[in-house]
Amino acid sequence: MTPGFPDTASAPGLPLVSIVAPNHNHGAYLGACLDSILFQDYPNLELIIIDDASTDGSHDVIHDVLARFPTETTSYASYYDTARDTIDRTHLFRYPQRGRHITYLRNRVNIGSTASYNRGFRRATGEFCTFVATDDLCHPGFVSTLVDALVSRQADFAYADMFVVDDAGRILREFKLPEYSFRACFQNWYLCGVATLYRRSLHDRFGFYDETAMADDHECYLRFARGGARFVHVPKTLYSVRSHATRRKGLHEPARFQQLLEHSKRLAMRAREEAMPATGRHHG
Repeated sequence: MTPGFPDTASAPGLPLVSIVAPNHNHGAYLGACLDSILFQDYPNLELIIIDDASTDGSHDVIHDVLARFPTETTSYASYYDTARDTIDRTHLFRYPQRGRHITYLRNRVNIGSTASYNRGFRRATGEFCTFVATDDLCHPGFVSTLVDALVSRQADFAYADMFVVDDAGRILREFKLPEYSFRACFQNWYLCGVATLYRRSLHDRFGFYDETAMADDHECYLRFARGGARFVHVPKTLYSVRSHATRRKGLHEPARFQQLLEHSKRLAMRAREEAMPATGRHHG
């Protein structure tokens, strides 16, 4: 195979999936996160990377991935030629060369994570979409498994189980989420996790993420559920979310994290004050 620019033709019949990857000073984790998206086993992905005015060299990491993506090759030992006493190698592209559409947006000033999500989702064109924090990792079947659940079960929103890992990638625990009901996932506490995929049309129906909300995903997905979106749980571990117990910066700064928890408490109470949406109550 001769190196060259990738064939990004879409896979016939498979819906395009848009993944928004917002980043602010996650340079130490960013390359691995982007690779985990690009190496998904799903063949029709749109990746929208947004760097929110990072100061830690994140732009260089993104630039390096973008530069390597179309041309970098690798090889493996594949045949022992006895006549020549040589081990031949097969050469191939390092990255998948089909069904990958990449957009890079760079905020010149810091606008915050929620506004960055929204900037990405306004550029997204896929039938299904999600965001992936750039210190997390997607497991190889993350997208394909959730697309299958959305299509086969005629759902609007799918969520899966996850590992919680430390800075070194060690697994701290496996987080098994409940089967969906409005009570289990919104009235008891917010338990849809971060391994999610949903129909982009939900944003057309219910709006984007609230840029004033501390618990922005909780608030947004509660809005989807209250509007009658059909949720489904996929009982497979498809994602690794990073725990920063000792980092205590940004969202993990104690006072800010406490504000997030207080907002989630108010959202849980709001859900308890409402009747269960009929379409979400029985879907599973």
